[in-house]
Amino acid sequence: MVSRPVTRNDRPSPRPDGRRRGRRVRRWVIVLGVLVILLVGADFGAAAFAEHTISQKAREQLGLSDDPSVDIHGFPFLTQALSGDYSHISVSADGVPVGGELRDLGVSAELEDVTAPLSDLTAGNTKNVKIGKLTGAVTIKASDIARISPLDKIQNLRIDQSTEAYVKYGDTEQGQQPDPTTTNADGDEQDTNTAGVRLSGDVQVAGQKVEIFCFALIELKGKTITITPHRLQFGNDQETTIVPQSVQKALLPNFRASIDTSTLPLSVTPTAVRVDSGSVTIKGEATGVTFADLSTSKG
Repeated sequence: MVSRPVTRNDRPSPRPDGRRRGRRVRRWVIVLGVLVILLVGADFGAAAFAEHTISQKAREQLGLSDDPSVDIHGFPFLTQALSGDYSHISVSADGVPVGGELRDLGVSAELEDVTAPLSDLTAGNTKNVKIGKLTGAVTIKASDIARISPLDKIQNLRIDQSTEAYVKYGDTEQGQQPDPTTTNADGDEQDTNTAGVRLSGDVQVAGQKVEIFCFALIELKGKTITITPHRLQFGNDQETTIVPQSVQKALLPNFRASIDTSTLPLSVTPTAVRVDSGSVTIKGEATGVTFADLSTSKG
C-alpha cells in the first residue's frame, strides 16, 4: 500500500467555537478600551469645569482682569467630586491689585484637605468651600515697593539680594559671604524671617542726582514687614565708596519702610520673607479657613 503526503486539506481545521470566542474577547477589549477613554475624558472634562468655576470666583475675589490659574490635583477627579473632599488644589495669579500702592502682586496658594460639596461647585457657590491648610506666598515687585513711602522718594528703585553679614559689616572679613541664599542641611533653600537686601536708586544730594546703594535688613515682625537700613555707599558692592556720616544720617531714613501684611491677599500668618532680584516674597500658612479668605478685601 502506497502512502501519500499529507496536504493542507487533510489537516484538522480550527474549531468554529474557538474562533467565535476569540472574536468576542477582542470585541470586549475594544468596548472596554472605548469606555476607559470615555470615562477618562469625562473625568478631565469635569475637572476642567470645576477648575474654571473656582478660577472665576477667585478672579472676582482678587479683583483681577483675567482668570487665575487653578489646578485640582489627583486622579480620578470624579471620585473626589462625589465625596466632596479634595487633597490638593493650587491657585496662582499675577497682577493682583491692593489699594493704591500695590498694583502688581503675584499670589500663589496651595490648598490642602479641601471640602467642597459637588452641588455648590456646580452652582458656582464657593462660600461653603473649607480649606484644612493653606500655604501661600505673595510676591511684591520692586515697582510696587517703590510706591511705598518714603521709598517713593527714590528714583529707579531696584532690589537685589545681599547677605545679612554684608549688610551689617560691609566689605570686611565678617561680611564676605558671596551667596545670599540660606540653605538647610540637605542643601535646600531655607525660609527665614530675616533677609539681607540691597536697595539702589537715584537720590538728590546737594542738588545733584547721585546713585546710592543702601544695605538693609528685611524683618518679619508679627504681621508687619520692616525694612531697616544699616549703611549706604556710592557705586556698588564691588567698588565701595565710603559715604560721609553726615550724608548717611540725612539719607538713611529715605530707605526705612514697612509693609502691613494684613492688607495683602490670603489670610495667612506670615512665617518667612525672601528677597529675589527685583522682588520680595512673603510666605505664610493658615488652617481652618474658607475660600473667601483668598480675597483682597479685608472686613
